Amino acid sequence: MKQITSRDNPTVKHLHALATSARDRRTSGETLLDGAHLLGVALERGVQPLRVVVSESGRRLPEIAALLAGCSSDICIELPDRLFAHVSPVDAPSGVLAVMAIPDAPAAVALAGSCVVLDGVQDPGNLGTILRTAAAAGVTDVLLTPGCAQAWSPRVLRAAMGAHFGLRIREGVDAAVALADYPGEILAADLRDSVELYDLDLRGPVAWLFGSEGQGLSQAVAGLATKRVLIPMPGGMESLNVGVAAGVCLFEQLRQRRASGR
Repeated sequence: MKQITSRDNPTVKHLHALATSARDRRTSGETLLDGAHLLGVALERGVQPLRVVVSESGRRLPEIAALLAGCSSDICIELPDRLFAHVSPVDAPSGVLAVMAIPDAPAAVALAGSCVVLDGVQDPGNLGTILRTAAAAGVTDVLLTPGCAQAWSPRVLRAAMGAHFGLRIREGVDAAVALADYPGEILAADLRDSVELYDLDLRGPVAWLFGSEGQGLSQAVAGLATKRVLIPMPGGMESLNVGVAAGVCLFEQLRQRRASGR
């Protein structure tokens, strides 16, 4: 395995750029997978990393060693722990990173089943959580309007825990165009003029609209909704984190469908 010890090495500079710069990720068409779990899921799904990077101490961990055994030595490099920390996208380095090509966007097809539309969700942790929740609930299509965090950034990938590889994710979407002929309900999580979530029939297809953490849905996207949905909060809180709200809504829909045998 090749070893690199200099911060001035071009590979190290490229790794640092991928970890810190959305522009560099877009320009190169590459991103970073952080951690043994995420790399393992990617390999299971047939994703071939372009490069695997391991720290000196990480190489000695059994879980990481097993993953390295399944990768070609030609794409593997080892960095001293201090240098690995420099290129890590997180504050607590995991011991292993992988460079992967960002997949091409899936073709824009007419939506028929349930989907999630995210409008200006900028926090990577929230975005990753919603992607993970959608995958867990069996919702495959996730659409991001301009202004959302970069779906394939290292922090979003880490928060989603491998959900990306089972979803159809489209970024920079015009929600009005995407939902123009949508056959089901279009439901906006909102507090104004809303119907309580548990009073709705969610057994059919639903396009769920979730907005940014601070401002909520933009006026243009909120105007697409056929109904506004309120999650009852008898504890007196004014709102929920958008990731939590998405989880409540998607799993209430799943509960209703299971109860009806769908």
